[in-house]
Amino acid sequence: MFIQTEDTPNPASLKFLPGREVTGSAPPVDFPNQDAAEASPLAAALFAIEGVTSVFFGADYIVVSKPEGLEWQLVKPAILTAIMEHFIAERPLMAAGFTGSDGGEAEVAEEDAEVVAIIKQILDTRVRPAVAQDGGDIVFHGFENGIVSLHMRGACAGCPSATATLKQGVENLLKHYVPSVSEVRAVI
Repeated sequence: MFIQTEDTPNPASLKFLPGREVTGSAPPVDFPNQDAAEASPLAAALFAIEGVTSVFFGADYIVVSKPEGLEWQLVKPAILTAIMEHFIAERPLMAAGFTGSDGGEAEVAEEDAEVVAIIKQILDTRVRPAVAQDGGDIVFHGFENGIVSLHMRGACAGCPSATATLKQGVENLLKHYVPSVSEVRAVI
């Protein structure tokens, strides 16, 4: 098994491409801490490696983050080994009973339902595929008083260029197609 790696715009995150589906057509899954990793044998194995701070599963890739100051050359071999062992052993990606719901979306006012549907469609068709190429994900969190709240995941979480992506990219795109959008904000 050959696992490729790609740099991401976030120097603290590296994208691992195992050459097979990870989540496939299922939604991406974010493990921002070791407690969340209990839902996945692979995420738990990656968090067992000293220096791993977050794990993100995309359709055909895995993003692993580390703290600033720790060199990739020190943790990358152990990460590659954990990923390879997981797929060779054909272990399940997620633990039994995993629902996949992150429960992070706020209630949407009935009068905003149509606008929110348009925002979600734009995010799903134009934004998410672009940020997935960089190993990240942007998820709708809420819409209130013209403000769109988005949650950054994977390589996007903590990325130095995330603010520019949100303000110059996503905010401008949404304002262009949805005039009632006045601002885009990241939520943690």
